[in-house]
Amino acid sequence: MNDMPVFNVLDEIIDKDIVSFHVPGHKKGSIFEKVNYRKYKDKIGNMDTTEIPGTDNLHSPEGVIKKSQEIASNVFKSDYTFFLVNGSTCGIYASIMSVCNPKDKIIVNRDCHQSVVNSCILGDIEPIYVNPNIDLNLGISLGVSYEEIKKVIDNNKDAKAVLITSPTYYGVSLDVKKIADYVHSKGKILIVDEAHGAHLGLSDKLPKKSLELGADIVIQSTHKTLPSFTQSSMLHVKEKRVNIDKLKSFLKIVQSSSPSYILMSSLEMAVNIYINYGKELMNELIENINSVINFIDNLKNIKVFKYKHQDITKLYIITKELKKSGYEVENILRDKYNIQVELSNSYGILLVCSIGNTNNDFKKLKKALNEIDNEIGNENLIEINYPTNIPKKILNPRDAFYLDKKSIRIEESIGKICGEYIIPYPPGISILSPGEEITKEVIDYIKKSKEIGMNITGIKDTNLNYIQVID
Repeated sequence: MNDMPVFNVLDEIIDKDIVSFHVPGHKKGSIFEKVNYRKYKDKIGNMDTTEIPGTDNLHSPEGVIKKSQEIASNVFKSDYTFFLVNGSTCGIYASIMSVCNPKDKIIVNRDCHQSVVNSCILGDIEPIYVNPNIDLNLGISLGVSYEEIKKVIDNNKDAKAVLITSPTYYGVSLDVKKIADYVHSKGKILIVDEAHGAHLGLSDKLPKKSLELGADIVIQSTHKTLPSFTQSSMLHVKEKRVNIDKLKSFLKIVQSSSPSYILMSSLEMAVNIYINYGKELMNELIENINSVINFIDNLKNIKVFKYKHQDITKLYIITKELKKSGYEVENILRDKYNIQVELSNSYGILLVCSIGNTNNDFKKLKKALNEIDNEIGNENLIEINYPTNIPKKILNPRDAFYLDKKSIRIEESIGKICGEYIIPYPPGISILSPGEEITKEVIDYIKKSKEIGMNITGIKDTNLNYIQVID
């Protein structure tokens, strides 16, 4: 097996029995043991098929896929639900391009996923950004406020739609109801990127689902917080304001013509677990999370992020008082305790918890945090100021994408027009996009971030010595 590097590393990870506090939500298949779905797990390799008699067709469903999507629609209380096999990314593409024509405006939160900007490039659509609130002490986004959304809508009356992200990567839930009411009062459509909220309907201790709060289109990464397989998602629609036929047409364009039956069957399996075991498993999960929060509250140096409107299945653990960066703590957890978190930043680590996690996962986490809490670092953390100003947009993203570019030293790029993305990953949120003016604030941020271990994607020179600019 020496010529199978991907398989070999996956096999190695399985053998290490790493505790998963990262996506996907099935947690390395542990959910199958919890709900006795071993039959599904054992037969997965035999399910890789194509459109043959009896299997139906995702792009024109009339049989089993149609029935399965209708079951999901009933569970999530939509008018239509569509299975996505190219991830939430293709759902974002289809949603935006189905409600906006070329040259139209769409209002979006600046901390949107990169797929939103890519949609504007593909559809020749003009993004109008709304600045999120930033917790400067932690360097994380708290999402956009109703007041800021309202202000931008009032200044862009010709915009066709509004897209918001709720909950955020860190679990902050926006005032979707208030935003939806105002968006609709101005004759616009509301799209919600709910990639991290597929599980929200399983408990009244969690924020409400965007669809029941007035959203017209909701895209969920089922694989992130429910137990479907990576790259499988769902798109839920209320049809009052949405052209369903146009949406279906774009889904055919942006999805594979050979959709994976393994991914589709995993979505169906996730819905089935949601119906039959979801609430019980979610209650158990919330008890475990609250136990961890109470445990952390009694530690000396490690803290936990708390917010008034929060999905607590996202545990952001603050490490500032340890005098250790989140990157350092992530490495300690992985190397010493066999625990893998979702992401780390300068000031903490993010854990994504799901109904696939076991009681033992949380016991191991408590033990690790208790020991780490006593290991104070020796150096002061490098302070990083998260960029709070939206860079000036000089060119439409599509125009910038197609224009010729050249590489210059990054120190000489301030004031130039950016020709590529600068995306700290995860979570994949662009702080600089093609067509925007490069600022000193952004350059300082990414250079310091790289210095302490953040992964920067989108940029051709990953060493951050050079950047592509538009000549």
